Amino acid sequence: MTVKLPDLILEPIIRAALMEDLGQFGDVTTRAVVPDGLEYSARIVSREAGRVSGMQVARLAFGLVDPALAIDVRIPDGENCAVGDVLMTVTGSAASILAGERVALNFAGRMAGIATMTAAFVEQTRGTTARITCTRKTTPGLRIVEKQAVLHGGGSSHRFSLSDAILIKDNHIAAAGGIAQVLTAVKENASHMVRVEIEVDRLDQLEEVLACGGADVVLLDNMDTATLAEAVRMVGDKIVTEASGNMSLDRIGEVAATGVGYISVGALTHSSKVLDLGLDF
Repeated sequence: MTVKLPDLILEPIIRAALMEDLGQFGDVTTRAVVPDGLEYSARIVSREAGRVSGMQVARLAFGLVDPALAIDVRIPDGENCAVGDVLMTVTGSAASILAGERVALNFAGRMAGIATMTAAFVEQTRGTTARITCTRKTTPGLRIVEKQAVLHGGGSSHRFSLSDAILIKDNHIAAAGGIAQVLTAVKENASHMVRVEIEVDRLDQLEEVLACGGADVVLLDNMDTATLAEAVRMVGDKIVTEASGNMSLDRIGEVAATGVGYISVGALTHSSKVLDLGLDF
């Protein structure tokens, strides 16, 4: 999946990262040792196999530093790469390339790591109808790029923010006085344009949700696989089902086999390993 976002959305995040890295006086090392006007060609190279993500962001990082740089994306976001593959070439001012290098690599390595981990989870669902989805457990300020990376890995996105949808969790239920009370309140107060999901962790809670109505999705949280399978059977095609909680790679296959519609994995964005990328002149 390419999943290219409008540059306008991404630019403020990338600009802030460049400002953080360049500080108040720019790249003093390059200014001291690299001759003015020197031009070079550099390559972003993959040092391990994985799923590419962050090329759009890297291109924007170099372009914000110096619009005159010639940038050629060789392997686009959403495609696989092998060790030694050239993902991007950047040609022009050596000083400009060096100024944008770390920000470009930080974003691309982080995003490719998320995409690679997502692709591994998605692979475990092959042959089922389950879809892997990420959560709001993202790095503050970087949610849009981390969720974009999940899409490049073949996953799907959960809520982008608290304002996207209603997700009633255990603390909401406790505060409202119970499942019946919270679902009644939603029916009375929620916009007809907003979907409603409610979290349960026991089958008796699920029975109450189905009896009350008012939910579009039920989040089956921290259930063992046998209980999860029974929950999916109880729901049938009444509402959408989603599983969450302790979703490790070695368990995803059996969870997907229960027939659950979605499997949310917080680890995609909070525990992914950075893919090793380098920039070589």
